[in-house]
Amino acid sequence: MRFKFWGVRGSIATPGPKTVRYGGNTTCIEIRGASNELVILDAGTGIFQLGNTLAPEFPININIFLSHTHWDHIQGLPMFSPIFVPGNKITIHGAMDIVSQHSVKEVLSRQMEHAYFPVKETELAAELSYVDLQENDCIEFGETRVTNCLLNHPVLNFGYRVESAGKSLVFTGDHEWPYNIYDQTDPEYGAYQEIINARRQKIIDFFKDVDALIIDTSYDDIEYEQSKVGWGHGTFDKSIAAAKESSVKKCYLTHHEPTRSDDELEDLYFAALERNDISDSDPEFILAKEGVEFLA
Repeated sequence: MRFKFWGVRGSIATPGPKTVRYGGNTTCIEIRGASNELVILDAGTGIFQLGNTLAPEFPININIFLSHTHWDHIQGLPMFSPIFVPGNKITIHGAMDIVSQHSVKEVLSRQMEHAYFPVKETELAAELSYVDLQENDCIEFGETRVTNCLLNHPVLNFGYRVESAGKSLVFTGDHEWPYNIYDQTDPEYGAYQEIINARRQKIIDFFKDVDALIIDTSYDDIEYEQSKVGWGHGTFDKSIAAAKESSVKKCYLTHHEPTRSDDELEDLYFAALERNDISDSDPEFILAKEGVEFLA
């Protein structure tokens, strides 16, 4: 199984000289299974360039899995060239909006309305289908299997575990580790902490022993504690701790903060590795970089 990053920034695309080394596109990951099955995780702006590479394979079957439907994870979809080509079959999997009770198809259709995009959904030439996922669903095609786990974000967010021919990868989408909303002096603190501990263990089990963990690592712990609690994103120290605890082989840190330059990103990364005393027995920690392909 191999995978390639087509977008690694969070929140908004940030092209320019300060982000050219790691890339300015928002989240999109291409995965190829053992029999070349194509899985795409999220449809941020990076999916545009990915789509432009696929023409030699047309007609093609594509399975897109959306972690959630925040703008930076879906905004590239209307410009994904395979959706305009007859004979292509594209299945989009994701969570419904539990607040509005809209299906993933209904949510995505809104960005194809005339006010936002000139091409109507009914004018798309590819065969499009949609799957509303429930927690712990398992989707299989060819030699590849995709399961999901509910993670913590302000909207319903699924992390995905992709397995093919003995290799495995987990992608978190956007994820903030659950925290106790009660003060330690509050009588509700203990019971709520038990819930958090159980939830964390379920997530660690979902990560367990994968070849590659791709995890939301937007902030350092200082800025998180000062102003980012509840925003739905992870930190360097928490990602490193989780990768160690779940015994993954390699951990790719992604969803880079859009206001951060490549130099600032690297400074935080190297400081975190030193602070957490990474040894040869620990997972390998890698900053996700746009355009780079890896083997799981």
